[in-house]
Amino acid sequence: MTLRAAVIGAGYWGPNLVRNFRGSEDWELAAVCDLDESRARKVVGDARVDVETDVRRLLARDDIDAVAIATPANTHHPLALAALESGRHVLVEKPLAASSSEAREMVRRAEQSGLVLMCDHTYCYTPVVQRIRDIVQSGELGDVLFVDSVRINLGLVQPDVDVLWDLAPHDLSILDFVLPGGLVPEAVAAHGADPIGAGRACIGYLTMPLPGGAMAHVHVNWLSPTKIRQMVVGGSRRTLVWDDLNPQQRLSVYDRGVDLDLSSRTEDMSDRRAAGISYRLGDMYAPSLPEVEALGSMVGEFAAAIREGRPPRTDGAGGLRILDVLEASTRSLKDGGRMVEVGMTDRSETGALA
Repeated sequence: MTLRAAVIGAGYWGPNLVRNFRGSEDWELAAVCDLDESRARKVVGDARVDVETDVRRLLARDDIDAVAIATPANTHHPLALAALESGRHVLVEKPLAASSSEAREMVRRAEQSGLVLMCDHTYCYTPVVQRIRDIVQSGELGDVLFVDSVRINLGLVQPDVDVLWDLAPHDLSILDFVLPGGLVPEAVAAHGADPIGAGRACIGYLTMPLPGGAMAHVHVNWLSPTKIRQMVVGGSRRTLVWDDLNPQQRLSVYDRGVDLDLSSRTEDMSDRRAAGISYRLGDMYAPSLPEVEALGSMVGEFAAAIREGRPPRTDGAGGLRILDVLEASTRSLKDGGRMVEVGMTDRSETGALA
């Protein structure tokens, strides 16, 4: 059965959603809704797709199964609630909402209505992140010991959010997607700087202790003349390196690490041999990755979740976990970088990603 979708918002991200819904075998694009009719018509082009300028009129139609929301973050909450109340499944551009309290209400309403609420964390649908998830969750790396993520570039200073709220959601959503049990740090420390006087942090660092003694670190920056997008996931058996700007070898897995033989441990830890520490230097391999558009996979997952009556891989609960971490980072910044508790919701409500 082909599902029918409408896209709300024809600005920056909406056209990408329109293109992928139109190109999907799972979907028929029924309408595009935007306050600016000319902008919506430009996105639709010569396709046989209706243009609406009133969300209430759009949601009053009886030929739409789901809506995708690509509007400013402060409108996500009212638009999503209206769509859920009309019986539609909902896909929301990141961030899920402007606050965790709004997101929590959206998650609760979707659960009560038996509808799918999905967050468009696009990176999670790239072939490389899909493969990282498979490698991490298969146990090939062993226990995760640390994660280092860097996302820096000479970027656009945003007028309404700091660099952590602008860029870190990408890295946080990836961590939530690949780590067993999702991203559930008990606390976070955030440090930021505004050396150009923009009125908000333009350089940011997040440090998050993870279950089992592991540590995750995220560095984001609007001011770097050098563009770097890299993530290192270190495990007790192997280490994975993702370099998103290296198309020839985006992903590498190294059989290298540190082994500690506790049976030979002595009180004198100054002697490496006595401490039983050895360094493992093995092979490296680079997995082959298919060329698949992430948004195409994302809309396919949205359709599959609806048909199968299950949460999507990037569900509303995952979007809520990201907002909880971001809000904790804001509190930490205001408190001079102190480690502060992440105000996670009840884990039974947010769940872990399947």
